[in-house]
Amino acid sequence: MNINIQTVHFDADEKLLDFVEKKIQKLATFHDRITKVDVFLKLDNLVHAIKDKVVEINIHIPRNNCFVKSSSKSFEDSFEHAFESITNQLKKKKEKLAA
Repeated sequence: MNINIQTVHFDADEKLLDFVEKKIQKLATFHDRITKVDVFLKLDNLVHAIKDKVVEINIHIPRNNCFVKSSSKSFEDSFEHAFESITNQLKKKKEKLAA
């Protein structure tokens, strides 16, 4: 599984990148045919306001893709919400394959 983490408009610290990497490694337990995972960490630019932290996860599976986007006031919260959504999508896709 190839993992690609990109930050947009900022530089992430190692702690955040390690957190994301460890969680993404767990996706292999939900679907065994994942080829590539793209994670985008972005700052949502609102003029003169507190910026929201946006996380996008795109998972590539042969003949299939899963995508989820989440935003909140912290990257950890955004990532946790996106991770829950993407694991649910993976479970549903795997159930369809088994059926």
